[in-house]
Amino acid sequence: MTAALIGFALVLVLVLVRMPIVFAMGLVGTLGFAYERGGSIFSERGLKAAMSMVGRQTMDTAQDYGLSVVPLFILMGLFVNKGGMAKELYAVSNAFLGHMRGGIAMATVAACGGFSAICGSSLATAATMSKVAMPEMRRYGYSDELSTASIAAGGTLGILIPPSVILVIYGLLTETSIGKLFMAGVLPGILGILFYLFAVRWTVWRNPESGPAGERAGWGERVKALGSVWAVLLLFFLVIGGLYGAFDFEPLNLTFSPTEAAGMGAAGAFLIALFRGGLTVGGIFEVLKETSFTAASLFAVLIGAQVFSNFINLAGLPEALIAMVTAYEVPPFAVILMILGIYIILGCVFESLSMLLLTVPIFFPLVTSLGYDPIWFGIVVVVVTEISLITPPVGLNVFILKGVVGDVSTATIFRGVTPFWIADIFRLALIVLVPWVVLVLPNYFGSLGH
Repeated sequence: MTAALIGFALVLVLVLVRMPIVFAMGLVGTLGFAYERGGSIFSERGLKAAMSMVGRQTMDTAQDYGLSVVPLFILMGLFVNKGGMAKELYAVSNAFLGHMRGGIAMATVAACGGFSAICGSSLATAATMSKVAMPEMRRYGYSDELSTASIAAGGTLGILIPPSVILVIYGLLTETSIGKLFMAGVLPGILGILFYLFAVRWTVWRNPESGPAGERAGWGERVKALGSVWAVLLLFFLVIGGLYGAFDFEPLNLTFSPTEAAGMGAAGAFLIALFRGGLTVGGIFEVLKETSFTAASLFAVLIGAQVFSNFINLAGLPEALIAMVTAYEVPPFAVILMILGIYIILGCVFESLSMLLLTVPIFFPLVTSLGYDPIWFGIVVVVVTEISLITPPVGLNVFILKGVVGDVSTATIFRGVTPFWIADIFRLALIVLVPWVVLVLPNYFGSLGH
């Protein structure tokens, strides 16, 4: 246990001195594994065992069929962006909400939620919606704090509302049903939208000038806007409906696996973007190149995390934690609170995926040994991860937004998102105290999910 804790501390130190997380986890995991196998990090026997483990882990990850779902969902999200669906979602949200004080910011949050349902990436959601919503909010005189905060916070929904790449990776790491994780993310995702809408209302209540009311749309405009989102609904139904047997009838008899659903989603998004004229040969090449780069980065981090996880497991840290909790008779709920505290602290240093990959192999055995549902824990982890995307100093969505907008300081964005991450804390408390919110849909659908 001592070696594992030293290894964990070394990863933190290396990250703080700006070493990329993939190299920090891979280096410490390799040397730690060598130490455990050979008694010294310089032992020939230990180094041979460690290098063999790294090679085997790299090959296993590259050949894992289940992981093919990751680049497919990334590809789907990029084709969705090319198809212009973000603009349609924003238009329909603005038609119903834009006339209220703060309504355009609320429309942005709602559009982010809808875009998340066909994208699966928080960073892509924030980057895309900033281009769509920011000019409109500035046109109506919204403050930079509220404008950027609604986009940054709304973007975090991309890792929770299905299909979510983070949930896929959690499911593969813990051998938990991806279909049930997707269904479990629906209600917490809707709650996230509602809590963010309250955060907008709170902001404009305190400072009415930060979010002036926009123009009221007539019912004709609203109906027309609703009719324009058919592609979004079709794509969501294709992916999620296919997972849960929506096509399981004569003569089709089709129920998709997660990989099949991702493939159908990517193909559907490609055809929609092509049909709408949003794709050129150069555009297709750019989408494929960005998908390759993003997927390669995710796989590299995943391999590094699994190398570190092998060291942690060999050192016996998960078993030691379980033994400690049992010996000291720590109440299960107190353990959950301590884990959440650790996640919130780590969220100030790590980006979301790295934090999940670093900690789940340690905490998952402990949480399940205490009798908690692995699906519930997965959603809790993702919600905590969402909070890390907008909290200083490493709120990744904030820096993505800063890069896109350019003329707004990060300090301004961080001030604006404060009511939103406070709203996230309340949502997290609700999910922890009332697990039914997470588990009702997976339990209702039973064995339908894959």
